[in-house]
Amino acid sequence: MHNEVIKDAKVRMDKSIEAFRNEISKIRTGKATTALLDGVKVDYYGSPTPLNQAANVSVLDAHTLSITPWDKSMVNEIDKAILVADLGLNPVNDGTNIKVPIPPLNEERRRELVKLVKKFGEDAKVAIRNVRRDANDKLKKMEKNKELTEDFRHDAEQDVQKTTDKHIETIDEMIKHKEQEIMEV
Repeated sequence: MHNEVIKDAKVRMDKSIEAFRNEISKIRTGKATTALLDGVKVDYYGSPTPLNQAANVSVLDAHTLSITPWDKSMVNEIDKAILVADLGLNPVNDGTNIKVPIPPLNEERRRELVKLVKKFGEDAKVAIRNVRRDANDKLKKMEKNKELTEDFRHDAEQDVQKTTDKHIETIDEMIKHKEQEIMEV
């Protein structure tokens, strides 16, 4: 029984890390990546559609994205959608394709992005600690209901703590890596 509580806690902590990874992948580092345009929705025949479902998005070089719409009549719609998304990007439309140059970041903007990454990291750590608290509460309830002995509960709580420490360490490493990536000129 207590193994299920620990497994559930680990799965939920893994999800927190995955959510954090998704958040920071959207943060611009001055290098071109298709993840930058993941949040862009295009008005595709009357319904908002993710850009990657209306066009082929690829990295041309370190500072340029290339967008090739599947329907050539969508070029202007895609152009407009990128501008409306307010990502600080200015697409260049040649009639059939769109190139999106990624401007270099200034020092002030880099520091703001690092703060944002740290905030997202702290939010993820809080989520992981909440999972730990939930797991420990379940273990205490199991002990109270005589499903676990005090020694088993104590051992299980130590396992939960080890899992928590490992996940928080992973987040710290991800923050450090993303910070280096952002501050790299």
